[in-house]
Amino acid sequence: MAADLTRIVKAYDVRGVVPDQWDEPLAALFGAAFVEVTGASAIVTGHDMRPSSPGLSRAFARGAAARGADVTEIGLCSTDQLYYASGALDLPGAMFTASHNPARYNGIKMCRAGAAPVGQDTGLVQIRELAERWSDTGAPEPAAITGTIGHRDTLEDYAAHLRSLVDLTSVRPLKVVVDAGNGMGGHTVPTVFAGLPLTVVPMYFELDGTFPNHEANPLDPANIVDLQRRVREEGADLGIAFDGDADRCFVVDEHGDPVSPSAVTALVAARELARNGGHGVVIHNLITSWSVPEVVKEHGGTPVRTRVGHSFIKAEMARAGAIFGGEHSAHYYFKDFWNADTGMLAALHVLAALGGQDDPLSALVAEYDRYVGSGEINSTVDDQTGRLAAIKAAYQGADGVILDELDGLTVSAADWWFNVRPSNTEPLLRLNAEARDEATMTRVRDEALTLIRG
Repeated sequence: MAADLTRIVKAYDVRGVVPDQWDEPLAALFGAAFVEVTGASAIVTGHDMRPSSPGLSRAFARGAAARGADVTEIGLCSTDQLYYASGALDLPGAMFTASHNPARYNGIKMCRAGAAPVGQDTGLVQIRELAERWSDTGAPEPAAITGTIGHRDTLEDYAAHLRSLVDLTSVRPLKVVVDAGNGMGGHTVPTVFAGLPLTVVPMYFELDGTFPNHEANPLDPANIVDLQRRVREEGADLGIAFDGDADRCFVVDEHGDPVSPSAVTALVAARELARNGGHGVVIHNLITSWSVPEVVKEHGGTPVRTRVGHSFIKAEMARAGAIFGGEHSAHYYFKDFWNADTGMLAALHVLAALGGQDDPLSALVAEYDRYVGSGEINSTVDDQTGRLAAIKAAYQGADGVILDELDGLTVSAADWWFNVRPSNTEPLLRLNAEARDEATMTRVRDEALTLIRG
């Protein structure tokens, strides 16, 4: 019987423990399958700083070349640098990273030419099925003419492209603390920020896939404590933290206080709408703050609400011709970046907005941070369907309450809303709540948690 790879092939990518769940021979099969499914004659690959990444990436390249595709390796890179290469070179791409997961993990984020996503509905299932079959029967016969494997450095071109989209040359000088978390931000930030009117205070720029200082997930408050303290000590204007593969960024203000990703989404949306003459569609997922669609409308744009997840955002970006999209998870998507997500470009927008006026960041973002949110709260629940049904029954027919099931269950009223979504991979229900004031948010959050936890 063929191997079952469903435990490592997720909805959006490949991810698992190396070598327990996958290894270089399997990576080679994924490379061959990727070429088979995409029909590509040439592809581009890149990898992060994890100890297993170079070997897995090269094995994937060998598998792809054996199926006749020419492979351009760009080597060490951030995920959005790989998306840049896929877009600029118009080639399907594969990035080897497990983002913020522990060092023993690794994974593959794949895309078609132009950085178009490969997910479970756009080729990933077929790639998995081929790799499963070949792992049982042996690798397919090499193509009549095997492909070549070459190298290309794209870092300078990637940086130049980002800087062409956001002009920081005339902003006031800023002091910024950057926490790269020993991830790929330590590789990309020095080149992207070079020559800009910024004094950069680097933290954990040494590339180290064992993450010796803290987990490279800035959405966990424990992982930004060092950044917050350093911003205050340095008297910096702001702090920026990147995750392991540097496709997400998280911002703290001059006091070290976190700036919500929804506020960043609203700020960048306002800037992108201004750049597009006050017109355009902006995508936001259903658990971003009410602030986001409000700001979009105030600046002449059209907000479009989607499910949570980058494949849904990217698909809707393409369908609607959107100029920008943002998620609560600090993923930011740009039409001028092939609809792909890039935390670095979002960071440049924040720096440009701050440096283009005299107020501190806390005052600047106050306009975009209008409500009180709970943050995401996870609860272990054996019967997810049953709990969701119980929540729906509790609010169904209540005066002034609206229910919708675009993604999980969203319950909303005039002054508050909450959303409960099941995890795709764990027995969890995820709660996000928001209200016009702290007392209302606390009440709504606690009522929802009581129902969730039975």
